Amino acid sequence: MFLRIVSDSFKRKPSRKLLTAAALALGMAVATATLEVALDVGDRLAREFRSLGANLLVTPTSDTLPLEIGGVDYRPVDAGAYLPTADLGKLKTIFWRNNIVGFAPFLDVPVSLSSTDGRNNSNAELIGTWYSHLAPVPDGSAFTTGISATNPSWHIDGRWFADAADEAVAGVALARRLNLLAGSEIKLGAAGRSRSLKITGIVSTGGREDDSLLAPLDLAQDLAGRPGQYRRLQVSALTKPADAFSERDPAGMTAAEYDRWYCSPYISSISRQIQQQLPGVDVRAIRQVAEGEGRILTRVSSLMWLVTFAALFAAALAVGATSATTVLERRSEIGLMKALGASGRAVSSFFVAEQLTLAFAGGVLGYALGILLARALGIEIFGIAPTLRWILFPIVLALAAAVALLGSLLPLGRASRFDPAPVLRGE
Repeated sequence: MFLRIVSDSFKRKPSRKLLTAAALALGMAVATATLEVALDVGDRLAREFRSLGANLLVTPTSDTLPLEIGGVDYRPVDAGAYLPTADLGKLKTIFWRNNIVGFAPFLDVPVSLSSTDGRNNSNAELIGTWYSHLAPVPDGSAFTTGISATNPSWHIDGRWFADAADEAVAGVALARRLNLLAGSEIKLGAAGRSRSLKITGIVSTGGREDDSLLAPLDLAQDLAGRPGQYRRLQVSALTKPADAFSERDPAGMTAAEYDRWYCSPYISSISRQIQQQLPGVDVRAIRQVAEGEGRILTRVSSLMWLVTFAALFAAALAVGATSATTVLERRSEIGLMKALGASGRAVSSFFVAEQLTLAFAGGVLGYALGILLARALGIEIFGIAPTLRWILFPIVLALAAAVALLGSLLPLGRASRFDPAPVLRGE
């Protein structure tokens, strides 16, 4: 009898049932799309931000004259401690090793420059680094890294130097001052050593590199007399936006809190893991990069969740409106059931079953439409569709049921309180 009454209700006013299902489907489609994108947006944006530059700076703990402003090291290039490049592969052994997108060591060497014809002479800074270097990892594998991974947004007119060649790229300001072009030959000297280099490109970074030469790290180490050493290291890591928990001092955490912090890709926890693998280093976040990423990620995620809740609220209002109309139209039927002894709970159960059936249909259709919408949004915004997460399907069905029940809560409450006598008299 119960199923018969419920099935008969769908034969009456089918347009209203379709309207309720459509409202739920649209709401679930928007919710599915925004949830898919919101769950994917953090990783996508984090990877996009990594093209803007490294977010961690590693220097020796015992370095002298610490002076770093906005992530730029202003210490004298010929003072301070040095670190071994042989240990850099250990960065790919930390807990969050897969979040290490790249790293690039730097060694700054003051040099004197002159063109091959001897007409242009100047003092400048040579920045030795890796462009695309194969760094050995302790597990026997190798990791390709360098400024090609940490600073892919640097603009080069020409090509980058080869890591094993006597080549360099000139900063745009230095090239302008010395009339250097791609293909130019220069001589440079430092500490009694000299080398001849070929300029392969002109680079523009918007930073101190614009007035410097960038060359292979091995070449800079040879000129400085520092084989196998570097002065500072930039690390590009995928991180989770900082929150109040990430800023807490690990020394004051309980064991459970410490495990949660350590196993979360906060920039602070990744910094701690780097310090554990590279003893004697100080790891600091490049604040203007890290904080900017955190603000943008937080705002984008908040916007996505706001759109989701707005869609669910609109669907609940639509369900509530159609449910209220249905209850008013079926007053006499409700009054008759109650006159025959049906309880308020029994009357409500018929309407609940009807709403849950509509919620299931609307949820399935909405999920399918939402996947298509999420794919379109992902391709339009990030150039790639978001990862399909089947775990969202039961969540969307549960949301559809919750929206249908909450939207019809007031009409159902009113139906359960109907007094059959005046209803049957037509009052």
